[in-house]
Amino acid sequence: MDAASGTTGAGRKGSEEMSFTEVNEDFRAYRVLKHQHTPEIAQTLARMAGRAVPVTFTAHLLPLKRGILSTAYARLAPGATEGDLKAAYANVYAASPFVSLAPSPEAVGLKGVVGTNRCVVGVAADASGMDPGRVVVMSAIDNLVKGAAGQAVQNLNLVMGWEEALGLAHLKGFVP
Repeated sequence: MDAASGTTGAGRKGSEEMSFTEVNEDFRAYRVLKHQHTPEIAQTLARMAGRAVPVTFTAHLLPLKRGILSTAYARLAPGATEGDLKAAYANVYAASPFVSLAPSPEAVGLKGVVGTNRCVVGVAADASGMDPGRVVVMSAIDNLVKGAAGQAVQNLNLVMGWEEALGLAHLKGFVP
């Protein structure tokens, strides 16, 4: 799994390496093989799969303030098709007020989610023969809203039995 994040996703501590002059016009990985979120990703995948799942997670720093664009890789279950995959995603997220499915991974970008509690997801499976059964899932969120504060508000709403989108549905997006 790879995730490219704006500088606000790379921590709060100010440093020269996070200054505009160092980040501008660059793109690089950070905390390779020791990222602090790898254990929670592995834990969640193991819970969902019912077994340990090996995880490689590499974070990359984008020369922008906010947003996270993630790419995850998997394999289709034997006998499954890309249509089955897309139908499963549509079913899982049908009732989610903040997750929308893009027609393809290439249609997922940050501009549509920054400043909102939205998550846009695009999925595809290789049927071309180059890597049969390979699944690619792209997602985009605003790390400061959906990735932190907005997710906390959404979870509070659910725990309290309030409408899930309370205080979040009318956030106005903006281009970073």
